[in-house]
Amino acid sequence: MIKKINLNKVASYKSPTYVETEKKINLIYGLNGTGKSILSNYLYDKDNYEYKDCSIEGLNEEDILVYNQKFIQDYFFEDEQLKGIFTLSKENKDAEKKIRDAEKIISDLEKKNENNATVLTDMKKVFDKKKESSEKTIWKIKTDYTGGDRIFEYCLENLKGNKSKLSDYISAIYKPDTKPNKTITELKKEINDVQGENVQKIDQVVSINFTQQNIETNILFEKEIVGNKNSTIANLITKLNNSNWVNDGIKYLPQEIETESETCPFCQQKTITKEFINSINDFFNKSYQEDLNKLEELLTEYNNAIKLFKTKEEYLQNKMLIEKKTEFEEKYKDVLKILKKNSKKIESKIKNPSQKIELADSIKTIDEFNNFVKRINKDIDSFNLKIDNKKDTLTKIKGVFWDIMRWEYDQTISIFKIEKSTYNKKTFDTEKSTRENNGVITAQKEIIEEQQKQTVNIDEAIENINGGLIDLGINDFNIIKHSENLYKIQRGDNKAEIFQTLSEGEKMIISFLYFIELCKGKKEASEVGTKKIIVIDDPISSLSHIYIFNIGRLIMEEFLKSDKYEQVFLLTHSLYFFYELTDTNHKRRKENQCLFRIIKNSEGSQITSMKYEEIQNDYQAYWSIIKDNAQPTALIANSMRNIVEYFFNFIEKSDLSNVFQKKSLQNPKYQSFNRYINRESHSLGQNIFDFKEFNYDIFKEALGLLFKENGYEEHYKKMMK
Repeated sequence: MIKKINLNKVASYKSPTYVETEKKINLIYGLNGTGKSILSNYLYDKDNYEYKDCSIEGLNEEDILVYNQKFIQDYFFEDEQLKGIFTLSKENKDAEKKIRDAEKIISDLEKKNENNATVLTDMKKVFDKKKESSEKTIWKIKTDYTGGDRIFEYCLENLKGNKSKLSDYISAIYKPDTKPNKTITELKKEINDVQGENVQKIDQVVSINFTQQNIETNILFEKEIVGNKNSTIANLITKLNNSNWVNDGIKYLPQEIETESETCPFCQQKTITKEFINSINDFFNKSYQEDLNKLEELLTEYNNAIKLFKTKEEYLQNKMLIEKKTEFEEKYKDVLKILKKNSKKIESKIKNPSQKIELADSIKTIDEFNNFVKRINKDIDSFNLKIDNKKDTLTKIKGVFWDIMRWEYDQTISIFKIEKSTYNKKTFDTEKSTRENNGVITAQKEIIEEQQKQTVNIDEAIENINGGLIDLGINDFNIIKHSENLYKIQRGDNKAEIFQTLSEGEKMIISFLYFIELCKGKKEASEVGTKKIIVIDDPISSLSHIYIFNIGRLIMEEFLKSDKYEQVFLLTHSLYFFYELTDTNHKRRKENQCLFRIIKNSEGSQITSMKYEEIQNDYQAYWSIIKDNAQPTALIANSMRNIVEYFFNFIEKSDLSNVFQKKSLQNPKYQSFNRYINRESHSLGQNIFDFKEFNYDIFKEALGLLFKENGYEEHYKKMMK
């Protein structure tokens, strides 16, 4: 049994305050907002850290069962999708809430997956159009290089029938670092070179082997070849400075002189004498003639060596040279030019032996030609090798072909690669989201399956609740089964499914009847034989006043007069209800009941003992409050409501719904007063603290009119003195 409850440093309990009792029944009265709910919430969840400064003395192994708003929230579950469908029991509520939460998560994720599917479809449509455009551009490779002469047909083998395949193939090729140095035209020629019907190897080009290059440096060309200077005619020949001319003319002179003088072959005069002929012969001696003969020999050798060269026409029979014809002709011409020029210089020397000449060095020019030939022969070797290795050659050409294509179509490929990368990334992220959602959906389905196993069958409790409704005089509705662990309200004989939102009063009655079933041990999870302490917080806060008496009687019979429970704590804001539950027998009240009051002021909430006689004094205290317009607005309005409730329900036994039907009270200016006084839900703090539509004079006037119209004007005037 609880001996003492200490509340401290929680909500409005700013300093320690106590409920000290040794009685079984403990009735606690307090206006709304004074702190009743804090007390019941502490007993409902005493291990919560929020109540670390609170304590209970005397509690042993007793099981505390609390009925309050938290109990209703925990045990009463209304399906959001099926208005009017509910379940009871904490297990079922927890399970159903988890099931509904899981179903909502599944629904939300399935919608996200549907959205993901739409996003994927839309992205694919956009991507497919871009892909189609890219593939159409790249397909030009096929149309440009297949058909016709079919020279590049083999390069597109297995790629000619499918745009996507061709696009994928070229996109997979690594782009060259630099532009390929060969052109399609050059590749076409290379292919023709190795796979035409009349393909033949090309012979090497013969280089120039000039064997008489040493003649060009002969010292004889630097020698001044002249006749005998001691000859009598030497001075004349020297004076003429043309010994070559004189030497050439010797052959025209007569060989023998028979007379004293002979006719000159040039002037036709008798001037040629034997002495003259001897003088000329003496001038052109043996040494002179030998040098001249040597020059003629050198000229002959030089020219014969030149004649050994292949002619230009012979060279140009090689098709490799035809491709380099211009360069060949230029270099071939340079060689002949220098050699012929040297030959003419030798001829000039022979005609004028006394002149010195210098021949050009042909080595450099001939080397340049031969180097050119070497390059040509290297190309020929490469060409012939390609023919010998036709398969490898075509493979290499194919590689170069695709390098060129990759370079030329890089812009299309690069743009599409970016588009594809973006598309793949978005697709991956979206599909990943869907996979993750599916994983959560699977987990939530497992939760649903597991929670369905955890639900408690409370059909027997529902039967008892229906019986309790009849006992309370409630026969306009009963509870019927909707589906597994779900129930609904059936109104009258209407068997149709009426999916309506339960009223606060219906929830209260049903949940309170279920609380009674739990307390009686009908809940499967309850421990058999455990002593129970019952806490009931404002069970009539949301009830129509016609049910207050019945609920009071039910509490009296089930809890206050029962020996099944160790202890009972009941909290209420209703002075009438508090009075109804108070034992009128002084002796029994003294033995079994303790009365407490919760008040609230600037220092916070306090719990004090209360005497039975103070119930009437509280009624008078309400009047004292409303006479003081300096009191807080909410307190004045709440006191007016308690006065009306106490007087008309408790003293006059009148139904408030009829009290307010007077025509004069229907004036619009009294609507705020009427709405507040008749407000159904009095249990929540906002009923006091959130009240704002307040005009003291109008409320005071309306209260007076209420008593006057119902025949109690004198009572009003007496209490307002």
